[in-house]
Amino acid sequence: MTVQEFFELLSHYPAAVLAFFLCIPASTLLANYLSGTRAADSPWKYLYSVLIYLACVPGIFSMTLMAYQFLFETLGVMQLDIILHILPLVSMILTILIIRKKVNLDLIPGFDKITAFLTVIFVVFVLLWVLDRTRLWVITFLPLPVALLIFFAMLVALIWAWRKLGGKGAGRSSRH
Repeated sequence: MTVQEFFELLSHYPAAVLAFFLCIPASTLLANYLSGTRAADSPWKYLYSVLIYLACVPGIFSMTLMAYQFLFETLGVMQLDIILHILPLVSMILTILIIRKKVNLDLIPGFDKITAFLTVIFVVFVLLWVLDRTRLWVITFLPLPVALLIFFAMLVALIWAWRKLGGKGAGRSSRH
């Protein structure tokens, strides 16, 4: 099954997709209400982690797919499917904002990994887009110090995100 076939399958069941993406923020509101003042405690923070992943995985996928389609395939904004492209992003943002009102996101297990993963995706897309759009004659008009500064900034962002993901060379010591 290709990604296009998967989206075609989902487009045949818009009510189910709509229900899924509306249930995540609704469940988050319910969890906020039921947790009371114990939102940062053990059972609730893991529920918030599950809700964040349920919202962020499709949201990040949708965002990545839209970025790819806008940058490399020149998809128009008017061609976007609201339920399959926009709704996952809205659900992700709403879920994160609702949880953030109740509990510090640093206390949610795995949230730092999602942020770092999103940063890595962004930096890679920027690098690929720059490589795709630049031509040799365009590079000659860009001053070398500016090009090196841009490259260095993207490299620092990529290294920071990789360390947040816990990759090799993360600087984490097993000694205490």
